Amino acid sequence: MIDDKNINNFDENGVSNARRAGESLLREVSREINKESEMPLEVQGKRTRAEIFENRPGKYLREKILSLPDEPGVYMYLDREGKVIYVGKAKRLKRRVSSYFNRHHDSTKTNLLVRNIVDLRFVVVPTEEDALHLEDATIKEYQPRYNILLKDDKSYPWIVVTSEPYPRVFMTRDKGDVKGRFYGPYANISSAKAVLELIRQVFPLRSCRHFIDGNFIARGKARLCLDYHIKKCDGACRGLISVEDYGAYITQVRKILNGDTGTLLRYLEGEMTRLSEQWKFEQAAEMKRRYDLVSRYQAKCTIVPPDETEYDVFAFDENGASAYVAFMHIRHGAVVQSLTLEYRRRMEETKEEILSMAIGEIERRFESRFREVIVPFEPDMPFEGVTFTIPVRGDKKKLLSVGQKNVTRYRLDKEKEADKRDPEQAVSRLMQRMKSDFRLSEEPRHIECFDNSNIQGTNPVASCVVFRNGKPARRDYRHFNIKTVVGADDFASMKEVLHRRYTRMMAEGEELPQLVVVDGGKGQLSAAVEAFEEMGIRGKVALVGIAKRLEEIYFPGDQIPLYIDKKSESLRVVQALRDEAHRFGITHHRNRRSKGQIASALDGIKGVGPATAKALLKQFKSVKRISETPIDDLAAVVGPAKARLVGEALRRQKTEEQ
Repeated sequence: MIDDKNINNFDENGVSNARRAGESLLREVSREINKESEMPLEVQGKRTRAEIFENRPGKYLREKILSLPDEPGVYMYLDREGKVIYVGKAKRLKRRVSSYFNRHHDSTKTNLLVRNIVDLRFVVVPTEEDALHLEDATIKEYQPRYNILLKDDKSYPWIVVTSEPYPRVFMTRDKGDVKGRFYGPYANISSAKAVLELIRQVFPLRSCRHFIDGNFIARGKARLCLDYHIKKCDGACRGLISVEDYGAYITQVRKILNGDTGTLLRYLEGEMTRLSEQWKFEQAAEMKRRYDLVSRYQAKCTIVPPDETEYDVFAFDENGASAYVAFMHIRHGAVVQSLTLEYRRRMEETKEEILSMAIGEIERRFESRFREVIVPFEPDMPFEGVTFTIPVRGDKKKLLSVGQKNVTRYRLDKEKEADKRDPEQAVSRLMQRMKSDFRLSEEPRHIECFDNSNIQGTNPVASCVVFRNGKPARRDYRHFNIKTVVGADDFASMKEVLHRRYTRMMAEGEELPQLVVVDGGKGQLSAAVEAFEEMGIRGKVALVGIAKRLEEIYFPGDQIPLYIDKKSESLRVVQALRDEAHRFGITHHRNRRSKGQIASALDGIKGVGPATAKALLKQFKSVKRISETPIDDLAAVVGPAKARLVGEALRRQKTEEQ
């Protein structure tokens, strides 16, 4: 097989040679594939039906695997048509490739991949890092169907300082058409525009597109534009500013773009003092204006105290099949480079593998070499000369937190965009997330939550709210008046309500929910478990309890609660369930209590029936107003006899209360 010995780690300039070697290696790999494919692949990789479904290699593949070296390298799997369907890297080729064929995998996709493998090729390289770079080049060349996909669907904005006698400074997304020094990329266009706006407010740089040199100025065909007259340009097109003086502006611009605003502030402060001492107060005021602008910009963009140390930060976030890696390069305490990569999983790639891919991708894009990298966890392979730091406190931890916020915001924005395009996809994503967070065997499309409500044991009630696909289904809400429990016993009340709810649902043939949430801690959950066992549905319906104080999620039989991320969609759904059950239960309890108070005041009077009570309440609105109304006025509504009975009874009740 191909064993390239010409891949050096990095040249003296710190630029990876692996990428440049990749093209020649790929050409060699292609020649090997074409040469070995002269034998029909059906013959090369013929496997019995049993071997295919048990993930065992055929004789031809087995011989190739046994001959693999225990060295770093890249391996490629081919299908029956001779197409590369998967590319991977390995620290030890023989062990890694053998692991695909010695067991049945948990992932359906991995099993499907193994069943489609007919042949393999490999390339031996000196180090794991070289394997990473060659793997990336090979994936981009062959686009294998089972490999992780880097979604790079947009170009990022850069700020360029052109290579001209009078350089221009502007924003671009295309690095191929302009000669000059590029700064960035910036995470979004608004960030790049903010930097450009600062530069244009501080320095009188030209905005025209002419190539200005001595010959252009000598021809004298340019006219001074509006920028010159409003003092935003010093007239470079007419030679009104020298190349040296204009170059001094560019030097200061480069400091801003490099994040070195401290040096620029000291320079502006010195100029301000010098001009003031020379009584050039208008020019000193202009320096003061520039100083204030740069100072405000520094305060806004500096995230740690400025120093001479440069930091490279990688943050990670994921959601289902997608993973996101945010990169920031910090210089003088400010972010001068930032980029977020999105990866779409095809197999069982771990977060450590994805982080390694992202580090290699950033190295190639920026042609840079890292020394110390701040990461949330170690990548799955070492990088020569690179130290990985997982901070727990201090400025480095703060930098990692900023990166984490950025990558999380990027993920949420992506999810919102996808949700707008396909609302059903948003529901599926939420259901998958809840299934994972709550350790369920199926998606919780139908969830019910129960809450008890009483005041010192009076008028005990319970509520049941229903969510379908993560949204309230208000037509399915139910109220319960507690019938068998005396006093304030929340545990017994919960047990009664669950019995009544699910016994009736099973009797009527209704579909039970996938998840039941009880509002309360371990006590309420234990009562719910007893009810489920008595009904024979424990294990058929998932059951959890949520405690109010710390948003703890309790599972049956587990003494230690689960703490879900406070920003998790799963926790927000359960909180909404709990709050809705509480609101619905309190409303019912309040209504029942009000009716009870009215009934005790009027319905207990002998000789006064419901019709009389209803007529009085309709006219006078409350029992208190009825008791304060003269009997003659009551008689006008219900007659003298009933009026006298009501008046005397209410006065008697009032006297007893006093």
